[in-house]
Amino acid sequence: MENEERKNPHKGGRPPKIDPALHRYSISLTAEENARFLSLFEASGMRVMAHFITACVFQKGVKIVKIDKATMDYYMRLTAFYSQFRAIGVNYNQVVKILYQKFSEKKASAYLYKLERQTAEFAVLSQKIISLTEEFEEKHMKKES
Repeated sequence: MENEERKNPHKGGRPPKIDPALHRYSISLTAEENARFLSLFEASGMRVMAHFITACVFQKGVKIVKIDKATMDYYMRLTAFYSQFRAIGVNYNQVVKILYQKFSEKKASAYLYKLERQTAEFAVLSQKIISLTEEFEEKHMKKES
């Protein structure tokens, strides 16, 4: 009889949880991030901050960003190329002004004709770049839903 009492003694207090939350994580926020976090917490209407954080992580999901080195390299080269394109456009305007200031009308027209041919080739190259970029975006930068 004494053994039965020792096996199941009732000491009182709260009954233990079936699946207690034992794992703890800690994060640090700046003052700005903390203010934003608190405003989101208040807007949610939840009373317990731990439940809010858990809901944010598991219900809304985590956005995973995959960085592709080839895509980044292509983007950086394209950006550098575009800046060169702009510089050529600025130089083009300066050359035309100088041609009309320094040379006679006939000589300026001859040089402008050569410049126009180069500009036409430049425009064709520009169209090729645009088509290659569109093709690259279709193949490699598809948004996965």
